[in-house]
Amino acid sequence: MLHVVNTIGPIFIVILLGWFLNWRSFIPSGLIAPLNRLVYYLAIPAMIFSGVAKSSFAVHFDPFLLAATLLPVLVVFLIALVTGTVCPLDRHQRGTFIQSSFHGNLGYIGLAVCYYLLGEKGLTSASILAGFLMLFQNLLAVIGYQLVSSSMGKGRRLWFFIKKIGGNPVIGSSLAGMAFSLLKIPIPETIDRCLTIISGMALPSALLVIGASLSFGLIRAYIRLVLAAGLLKLLVLPALGVLAYRLSDIHPAQFLPGLILLAAPTATITFVMAGEMDGSTDLATAAISMITLLSALTFILWLWQFS
Repeated sequence: MLHVVNTIGPIFIVILLGWFLNWRSFIPSGLIAPLNRLVYYLAIPAMIFSGVAKSSFAVHFDPFLLAATLLPVLVVFLIALVTGTVCPLDRHQRGTFIQSSFHGNLGYIGLAVCYYLLGEKGLTSASILAGFLMLFQNLLAVIGYQLVSSSMGKGRRLWFFIKKIGGNPVIGSSLAGMAFSLLKIPIPETIDRCLTIISGMALPSALLVIGASLSFGLIRAYIRLVLAAGLLKLLVLPALGVLAYRLSDIHPAQFLPGLILLAAPTATITFVMAGEMDGSTDLATAAISMITLLSALTFILWLWQFS
């Protein structure tokens, strides 16, 4: 228990530090977007590519683990879809509620927890899983908006999906790392050291960016929807993951990277997609902020049980 608290606690202290630094203008609002691009397009991909490329893909990739990780995401997506359709929600809120319920922040928070709790091996396994999981999450998010929103053309939705997948640096770096690992292509020492230097700033910078992006002013207006989405994202989704892992006879030491990714809070891309796909950016902001903070407690709950 103490080991879990000592791992999760500092991660969320750094996130809150990012919020405090933004509040005190040490990280001004105008700096958040360029810093986020630096982390998202350079530092995180360098870390993922370096870790996966130098590992044995055959050792770290488990198709049963992948299937048991993807299936709960699909189930929660369907639960959220039915809930969002049955409940009297504004049409702009439906798609955002659905996405907030299953789309996790893998690149910034999920991988950070994996690295600081499980080390390099855990990070490598999680990075491979994250590539497939991000692809699946984005596909379901677009399908969700497609089903609940009528104001956006199908062609635009399809183009948005293609653009987000093709330009996703986490998916790209994970796939590139898998290719290097499978083909046993060595990374030159100079490039490897460059990647190590760049990778070093990935997770601390990512956590500060997440914190600086938090906004709590809208939570009260959407508290019921946010709590419902948080229940599905932080409790139901990981619980279904544990059930799938147990039924697949996967040992906790093997499924912990997958469980951490499933337990990650709502992704910040939920806000971007809400703006692009006729959703509710206010609901997205409230969900991201509240669910991120609540995940500190639920991470401790899940990891205390299985780490």
